[in-house]
Order: sequence, then C-alpha cells, then structure tokens
Amino acid sequence: MQSTPGLIAAALTVVSVVPAQVGAQQQSSVDSLLAEFHQPQYFWQQLEVAKRLVSAGDRRAIELVEPFVTHEDRHLRGNAAYVLAGLGDARGFDVLAAILSDRSARPIGQGIPGGNMTVGRQITADRYYAVHLLGELGNGRAVDVLVPLLADAEVNYKVAWALGKIGDPRAIRPLISALDDSDALVRVGAIQALAELRAAEALPKLQELLNDNEMPRAGARVPVAHSARAAIARLQAAR
Repeated sequence: MQSTPGLIAAALTVVSVVPAQVGAQQQSSVDSLLAEFHQPQYFWQQLEVAKRLVSAGDRRAIELVEPFVTHEDRHLRGNAAYVLAGLGDARGFDVLAAILSDRSARPIGQGIPGGNMTVGRQITADRYYAVHLLGELGNGRAVDVLVPLLADAEVNYKVAWALGKIGDPRAIRPLISALDDSDALVRVGAIQALAELRAAEALPKLQELLNDNEMPRAGARVPVAHSARAAIARLQAAR
C-alpha cells in the first residue's frame, strides 16, 4: 500500500499534468475554430465561430483572423473585426464603425438572400450587419456611434435593437425620442430596447402608444400598441 506522502506526491503529479492537458485541449479547440473561421460557407456560420473564439479568450486568434479585416466582403470583414474587438483589440471596433460610413463600390450579393441586388442594397445590408455586430459586442463605446443613426432610415430600426442589447443607459433618452418616429418598425424597436434597458422613465411615453394600431413592416405581425403594452407590463413588474 502506498504511503501518505507517496499518495500526496502522486496527487500533485496529477494536478500538474491535468492543467497541461486541459491547455493542450483548449489550444486544439481554438486551432479547430480558426480553421473553421478561414473556410466559411456562410457569413452567419462564421459569426458563430467568431463568438466561440471570443469566448475562448485566446489572443492568438487576433493575428490569425486579421487577414479578413480587409476582405472585400464586409460581412466577413465584420466578423473578423468582431473577434478583434471581443479580444480587446481596439482596431476591431474601428473597422465596424468604418463600415457604417463606407459607401464605396463593392461586389454585390453578399449577405442578401434572393435576387434584385444593387450596390445600394449591398451597402445597406453591410451597414445593417455592422450595427448587428456592434450590438452583439455589447461595448458601451458603440453608443456614441449608434445614437445618431436613430435618424438614419436605412438602419435605424436595427440601431434600436443594438442599443437595447448593449444596455447602456445613455441610450434611454434618444430611444424615448425614437418613439415618435414615423416608421412603426422603429417605434417597436425603440419600445423593445427601452424594456431591455428597464427604462421606467419611458412609461409615460409608452402609455401614449397604447392606441397606436399601426403594423410594423417586418418582424412580429402585431400592432405597435401590443409591443407597448408588453413593455409597460415588464417595466412595471421590474419596479
């Protein structure tokens, strides 16, 4: 029978070996993810890989996804920027912010299902996706970039969603103002974002929307009033 000191020594050996094994497994997992990132079939599949890379926290990924940061496909470029930003490299945020103001010529057909593609539609789709990625990042730095876009008819409804996802209270006042937007889809986006932000100060304005029976042009096929009622109930319950 092994002595107590012998058992302790054996246990310490196991303890010293296991982290090394775990580290090797984690590195192997990250290497596998990086291989997947470099061979995307669809941009949304690459984004799922990007999220897993960020969760892994291995900063080696920054250098290895960096070639995509200049990719002509802004969706793939955005995914690489998401990895950089998520791993603490400020260049990633800058790339996403740049896509929002980029209206230069580009190939069409990226990230747009169906036909009838034009450069204008491609630019809108690229900007929309950059807004989505900023929301997914959840970095409060994006608030100053996104709030002015609540007045941008191309992406404002998605901007409302992103601000709710980020959760920064600085967005509350601009979102309350967006409840007066002429587009029902924007009003619904602002309603839902304010509920996410637990913005009790929005209750009086939300009450005014209880007679708003306009149907948004996308999303759930319910009147604005339905979304307002649900948000009011949620905010009151949170008090």
